[in-house]
Amino acid sequence: MEKSVDDEKKYTSPAGSHEAPEYEAGSFEEVKSSKWTHFVDSFKPNPNASVTPAGVVGADGKVIEGSAGPPPEKLSRRLKGRHLQMIAIGGSIGTGLFVGSGAALAGGGPASLVIAYGLIGAMLYCTVHALGELAVVFPVAGSFAAYSSRFLDPAWGFAMGWNYAMGWLVTLPLEIIAASITVSYWDGAKGVNGAVWVTIFLLVIIAINLFGVKGYGEAEFVFSIIKIVAVLGFISYRAVTAPNAVIVFSEYALTQEQAQLMSTLARGAFNNGFKGLCSVFVTAAFSFAGTELVGLAAAETANPRKTLPSAIKQVFWRILLFYMVSLTLVGVLVPYNNPQLINGSGSSDANASPFVIAIKNAGIGGLPSVMNVVILIAVLSVGNSSIYGCSRTLAAMADQGQAPKILGYIDRAGRPLVSILFASSLGFLCYLVAAGSDTRTQAFNWLLAISGLSSIFTWGSICFCHIRFRKAWKVQGRSLSELAFRSQPGVYGSWFGLMFNFLVLIAQFWTAMAPTGYGALTAGERIQNFFQAYLSAPIIVLFYVVFKIVKRTKIRRTKEMDLVTGQRELNLAQLIEEDRLERMNWSAPKRVYKFFC
Repeated sequence: MEKSVDDEKKYTSPAGSHEAPEYEAGSFEEVKSSKWTHFVDSFKPNPNASVTPAGVVGADGKVIEGSAGPPPEKLSRRLKGRHLQMIAIGGSIGTGLFVGSGAALAGGGPASLVIAYGLIGAMLYCTVHALGELAVVFPVAGSFAAYSSRFLDPAWGFAMGWNYAMGWLVTLPLEIIAASITVSYWDGAKGVNGAVWVTIFLLVIIAINLFGVKGYGEAEFVFSIIKIVAVLGFISYRAVTAPNAVIVFSEYALTQEQAQLMSTLARGAFNNGFKGLCSVFVTAAFSFAGTELVGLAAAETANPRKTLPSAIKQVFWRILLFYMVSLTLVGVLVPYNNPQLINGSGSSDANASPFVIAIKNAGIGGLPSVMNVVILIAVLSVGNSSIYGCSRTLAAMADQGQAPKILGYIDRAGRPLVSILFASSLGFLCYLVAAGSDTRTQAFNWLLAISGLSSIFTWGSICFCHIRFRKAWKVQGRSLSELAFRSQPGVYGSWFGLMFNFLVLIAQFWTAMAPTGYGALTAGERIQNFFQAYLSAPIIVLFYVVFKIVKRTKIRRTKEMDLVTGQRELNLAQLIEEDRLERMNWSAPKRVYKFFC
């Protein structure tokens, strides 16, 4: 019995979203006969589902013509505008900012903290622009590796796909380890085995992702609002009380360190000198991880000329307000040698967040607990995004022949079920918290370094793909006026992004080979330090070389690049005219708002 159009509209997934593909057989009455049957059936495979659109280059170097069935809905068309706005503004604000910045402050000092985060932010602004231009022309789902395969080398695309998936895979246990550090802030939680908190957080995050993309969107909407309000509140409150806090800082430095105030400030601004600055870059990169998702989400809307500039402006304001302003205040209010900071004088408990320390120094009761609650919410948010991002990446790679086929399993509710379960299983690594404080800290440091370098490789590849795309576009006689969206920094911005990422990798290699105080380290400790900071680089090289040898792939030449297949069809003249007519009706205040936001 065929289903009618009306029956199709009535169907919703168990999570309440309208993303579920159709059933192939059975009447609509049979499907809805039992809620339990409905729920069980939703986990069955949908043979027509795929996360990879036509035009993506597969692992064999050939362009995928498309799946046998109808293409799946794009992410941005399943999420509402309010979801995208909140994800764009607060999506990547997590433990990298709230907790990881403490390690950066202790290792490099306040000046290095602000400079490193500022440089990474400037590079990311160029990267998001480059990604936006590529994503508007060639929309992809799940994996950025498609651009590397298409414009660089299929072998490098394979390596970048697994690099990106690996970055997300380690993020979940990393976030939950940070949660176990944070929750022990409260006296009542200190005596509780860390495995208890791990179990609670893990179950909540997995449950959210099993609700499908709409559940993810609603959760991120709420989480992002809370994080944004908290950071803005911190900035407003501590900016007003900063003069008094500086006095507190001065007293702490004098009484605890037994040194002159000016000497302490001068020495601490760039703790460990240039090497201290270099050591902050990986922590800063981890803090910004996930920002690149904004470009793809905005590019997959109906009118990218309208949505993409707005999304990129939001990235700029997020970098400026949430990172630069808040970390400047943190650098002023929290001494770099505070023993409560991670990697400080040995303490790594829940007080490790420099935001919590800054609030405690103000002497206002209750606010530190509020900030710790926000940090826990940030953990849930980034952990939620890690499963979502990793599962979609793995499913896309499976479609392209770059991962085991089973990972491309899509159920009738539109979920990449096997990939979700695989990504969730890595969360069980966080049970290392039960092994004690030292083991927990070691795990945090290992996962932080791996995830941070993963982002550096991803961003550098995106910039290089944009450079190669622009060259091929010119060589094949195409005009820039044909592009619906153009990167504002242009190719120069992409060259800056590529070179800066390369310099960060060199700086990280130097600090890994010769860390601060390496003269006092044994040979074994030096080797451990190197691989702890640089493990992902040899793994990526191994992926590339092996795939290159096995598949015998070739580097893409600009004259041979396919710039037609999979290109998004846009009526550029119509979009420009619609934008012009809409701008004519804007009021003066709205024109000012749109200029900045």
